[in-house]
Amino acid sequence: MSESVRQGIVRTLLSHWHLLATALALSFLGVLTMHPFGGEESLAPRQLVWIGLGTLVYIICAVADMHVLRRTTVIVAGYVGAVGLLIALLLFAPSVQGAQSWFSLGAFSFQPSDIAKIVLIAFFAKYFSRRHLEIQQVRHLFLAGVYALIIIGLILVQPDLGTAAIMLTVCFGMVLVSGISKKHLLVVGVLGVIAASGLWFFGLQDYQRTRIVSFLNPAADIRGAGYNAYQAVVAAGSGEWFGKGIGYGTQSKLRFLPEYETDFIFAAFAEEWGFVGVVLVLTLYGLLLFQLLSIARRSATNFDALFTIGVALLFLAHVFIHTGIIIGLLPVTGT
Repeated sequence: MSESVRQGIVRTLLSHWHLLATALALSFLGVLTMHPFGGEESLAPRQLVWIGLGTLVYIICAVADMHVLRRTTVIVAGYVGAVGLLIALLLFAPSVQGAQSWFSLGAFSFQPSDIAKIVLIAFFAKYFSRRHLEIQQVRHLFLAGVYALIIIGLILVQPDLGTAAIMLTVCFGMVLVSGISKKHLLVVGVLGVIAASGLWFFGLQDYQRTRIVSFLNPAADIRGAGYNAYQAVVAAGSGEWFGKGIGYGTQSKLRFLPEYETDFIFAAFAEEWGFVGVVLVLTLYGLLLFQLLSIARRSATNFDALFTIGVALLFLAHVFIHTGIIIGLLPVTGT
């Protein structure tokens, strides 16, 4: 590696060190919460590998010329590839806990919906950056909705209601910031209500409808549909101000709290770190969102701004939905 290249990498990393530092801090807080769980079965070592790979990808993207991602051919190819992966998932992937969401290749596994999230954000950013003056036309909103619903529909079929809800939230947020008129916003709202009604009666499984209804009163069926939500609230509340300490979460270590390393890790974190820890992690997320929005504000093109806003909305949707589930403001979604 030449000296000029090394200097370029160092300058780039120094100019964005706060963004990387915030993301790493959030990642390591998660690893610390994972590590004491499950002994040899802990997901922490695997998560450390992914953090290392993610940091490497960040460095490569930071120093490389990423303008190629703006090209229509690249984005269309990414969209088609994401749809193809989701279809292949339904055809060939094994069912795990009732859902076909993962491809497993030995020690390596990945979730195509994670790729689809980024692809759909890039697709919307390209679509609306080229049509920011034509967004007042209903047909563009309709076409954008069709493109989004193809991917979201394939995810719902898996079934993965949680990921579908996150992607729908991100798409709706990107439509809002793209310059939609109030009249068309009302149309989108009405269509959303119609779509939600259709999903309720024809798209959701019986157990998914039961989960949504049970969140209104999870105590009515603690051993059944309300069990996960109830245990999550108990875990989060038992942490009180300063938590029980890393590795001393009884709800998680004694396995009263299900999926404590994945779906309900925020509840496990709240139990061990307490209210002060929750404020810390939410502050870090707020800092991350602020940094992303600052980058969007300084972006040279509409595509760069919309793509960055889409990524910020993706983080925000994850935080809002997961914390909402843990404190009982939203129903448990899952598969």
